[in-house]
Amino acid sequence: MSMAVSQTWYMTQRQLMVFVRQPAYAIITLVQPVIWLFLFGSLFRKVVELGGFGTTSYLDYLVPGVVVMSALSSNMWAGMTTLDEIQRGTLDRFLTTPVSRAALMNGNVVNNGLVTAFQSVVIVLLGLLGGADYPGGIAGIAVLVLASVLLGTVFGALSNALGMLVRERESIIGINTFLLLPLTFLSSAFMAPAQMPSWMRHIADFNPLNWAMVAGRSALSADPDWGAVLGRGGALLGLAVVAVWLSIRTFRSYQRSV
Repeated sequence: MSMAVSQTWYMTQRQLMVFVRQPAYAIITLVQPVIWLFLFGSLFRKVVELGGFGTTSYLDYLVPGVVVMSALSSNMWAGMTTLDEIQRGTLDRFLTTPVSRAALMNGNVVNNGLVTAFQSVVIVLLGLLGGADYPGGIAGIAVLVLASVLLGTVFGALSNALGMLVRERESIIGINTFLLLPLTFLSSAFMAPAQMPSWMRHIADFNPLNWAMVAGRSALSADPDWGAVLGRGGALLGLAVVAVWLSIRTFRSYQRSV
């Protein structure tokens, strides 16, 4: 186990070096969340007057949604990195070494989790500068960041599995584009559940994106519902474990095919 952990960390460092050497990439990945945060925050600021948002400031409501959406949108493309390594032959060369097969897959997932945590903290700080209030304090922010990392792990691992299965950029782009907006709008990202049609509320109950938002928003509130936090967080953790297991199984299937 210790060997697998150390090898996973080595593979994670390899991925992080790419991120560190391309600081422009970190800035670019924050452009869209900033647009969501301040453009949508200004456009829909009076929507809280409809009620059901649990706050008088739409920015307070929006920040957790933007954090979670950013985690989803960035991790859905993890499979592109896996596909690049397959096409360059890098992954096949690693197969000739004694490195753990789980480490080969999980290094990418851990790297994305660290990047997601960094992005989430930056978005929270930007919201604070914009006037957002976080009654839940540091503990609430930590829960929100953890929820976003778990969600990112789910979709990052599934994206890796998809990359090894389809091995085509066009397929990954098409599937991600198809899923991103429905998952976003069939959640409480922009609108309070009380203001959503009943059929959308029922679908949102089964949407992992919404689980992360509910956990994060509840933890950030002045009176957190820790039952909801633990329930949604536990569901995300379980789903993340299944997704990682599936990606490893898919990798072993790929290994047998080469």
